[in-house]
Amino acid sequence: MFLGEYSHTIDTKGRLFMPSKFREELKDTFFVTKSVDTCLAVYSSEEWTRFTDKINALPEIQSRKIRRFLFSAATEVSPDLQGRILLPSNLREYAKLEKAVTVVGVGDHIEIWSEESFKNELSSEDVSDIEQTLISLGF
Repeated sequence: MFLGEYSHTIDTKGRLFMPSKFREELKDTFFVTKSVDTCLAVYSSEEWTRFTDKINALPEIQSRKIRRFLFSAATEVSPDLQGRILLPSNLREYAKLEKAVTVVGVGDHIEIWSEESFKNELSSEDVSDIEQTLISLGF
């Protein structure tokens, strides 16, 4: 399970250091794609397979926009010897990643946010809304 929040920077070549705790669980190869929250989503190979199987099980008419959004941007990555991954320019542009980024564990996957966007996301969260959602789900 991916947990925690880490601050890192992207170098001039578009490389990001992936926290060692995350690299241990991700193994040698994993997947990065766009998320609907204007951040990037990182999936282990096993989780990527589970995730894409659910999408592929949907009827084409329901899933074609989702497939285009996720699969056209997806890339398979492997960390270099220093633990860095190369984020393609199209993904960096989508998530507005320039220098300072926040890497967040969110359970079954990881999110990569621009530092500013993540701060804005946290400040917009309403704890009472989260509480009500948890109650409605039976927690």
